[in-house]
Amino acid sequence: MPAFLKRSLPYFLDYVLIFIGATIQAIALRLFLIPANLASGGVSGISQLINHFTGWPIGLMVLIGNLPLFLLGWRFLGGRRFALRTAASVLVYSLVVDQLPRLHLFPANGITDDILLNSLYGAVVSGGGSDILARILNHYRSIPMTQSYLMVDSLVIFSAGFVFGWKQALYAMITLYVSGIVSENVLEGPGTVRTAIIVTTQAKAISERVLEEMERGLTILQGTGAYTGTERPVIYCVITRSEVAQLKAIVHEIDPLAFIVIGQAHEALGEGFKPLKKLL
Repeated sequence: MPAFLKRSLPYFLDYVLIFIGATIQAIALRLFLIPANLASGGVSGISQLINHFTGWPIGLMVLIGNLPLFLLGWRFLGGRRFALRTAASVLVYSLVVDQLPRLHLFPANGITDDILLNSLYGAVVSGGGSDILARILNHYRSIPMTQSYLMVDSLVIFSAGFVFGWKQALYAMITLYVSGIVSENVLEGPGTVRTAIIVTTQAKAISERVLEEMERGLTILQGTGAYTGTERPVIYCVITRSEVAQLKAIVHEIDPLAFIVIGQAHEALGEGFKPLKKLL
């Protein structure tokens, strides 16, 4: 294989996956959420509300509405590389949403008129909402993806209650919650936890606060700085994703000069997590 093609292949595969993912999300919106008047949250949900009053194409409004989010993502998440992939995703998503009914591949009014089935299948297939804002919250505030989706999209769904009715809004909340869980599990795995390594001169004070307020066990190791030769205690602990922000706050309050590394583990067994004896 020529060197140019070999270098280009990973990028090509990236865009193939982006195309597939955006198409699946668009099908979920068009096939399950729109027929049942379930607001999907984020820009798509706002576009559904505007479409209800004006008849303007949902996909086109999604494309226009994502422009400011696109700029935010460019600024905070990944620069040019992020921008190109996001632009491709939004463009494909918008086109498929608007053009899918013209292809007559699926029933015009969706597969089923059962609102619960539409809610659950729409959540599982789409697995998302305002992805860019959710990722910003997750990246800079350590807020889990599930909570990020809820924070970003709840206002849109609340507004949809006045337009589509509160029954649809309640089912839309189910869709939002389930899609957030699906996204998080797909991205990180269902049993993912966080590991924290903290190098500090205030190990005792930090340990006491974590034990008392978070009820998490810790292990204190002895470390030596390679450059200074100074001995410092090192704290190791395992926490859930939702506890990362609380741990950071405790460490910063006690020792602002501490060095902390947050890692990821796919499974934790033992007290406070999955019981080891049941698995054995």
